[in-house]
Amino acid sequence: MRPTPYVASLRVYEPLSAFAPSEQLRWESIPASDATEKEEQERALRRIIVTEPPALRPDGAHILELDGQRFVSPWSTAARCWAALENFKGSMPLPVVRFMIPENMEEAITINSELVEDKIAHIITETWMIPPRWFSLFQVSDRIRGHGDEGAYTFLRTSILQAKQRCMYTHQAVVGSFGNGPIEQEIADLLAWLNLFHPESIVELDYGGLANYLEKTMIENGEAGIEDDTSVEDLHNSLAGLTSGDGLMAGQGYERLISRWRRVAAMESAM
Repeated sequence: MRPTPYVASLRVYEPLSAFAPSEQLRWESIPASDATEKEEQERALRRIIVTEPPALRPDGAHILELDGQRFVSPWSTAARCWAALENFKGSMPLPVVRFMIPENMEEAITINSELVEDKIAHIITETWMIPPRWFSLFQVSDRIRGHGDEGAYTFLRTSILQAKQRCMYTHQAVVGSFGNGPIEQEIADLLAWLNLFHPESIVELDYGGLANYLEKTMIENGEAGIEDDTSVEDLHNSLAGLTSGDGLMAGQGYERLISRWRRVAAMESAM
């Protein structure tokens, strides 16, 4: 079983040539067959128990080998911890933050944070839910799914060029139908994040352990399992409805998508 089975990840893999020579040597030493996802999750769990400064420990990376070329998605642990801390502090009044985050933990996260070169994370994660906007980056042909040693799995992979084009289309559809607002801004932020990376990068959505929870809830709902997941199709049907002015089509696609993942999210409170 995965150490953190409730986490889905959106990753950007940059070509090896996008990194500094010293980093290239480091990433070349990691076998593509290594179970880096499990190791990343195990380290995350250890940090909950034993506070350790992420900027002071050598980081890992996920590796893809495609058509003889190596692509790398660094864990970016220090950058992600730093960003999560800043986001949390910005979401609550300072006096409350002091009670929520022990001083020693904040010190561990921020120590040597100035050494995190650009504080850009190659990985975004979400717990118990996959944001609909993530599905907009992919087409059905990008989907890889099935069953392995840890149960059900689903990956979606595409070039960053295609992901950005689809993200722009989604943004235009949402703005055209609803105008500017929180949903539009989230899509714009996603596009801005994609624009930070090498133009030959690969974008990957990994359901992670949520694939097992999704399959369980689908079977309980009378469906065959992960093979019946139409999240990508539902999102694009909703977008097609928005662009054509068909509100019924847009609403039906979005409701199918949200209902499916709402059942997964509900399992958090049932644990």
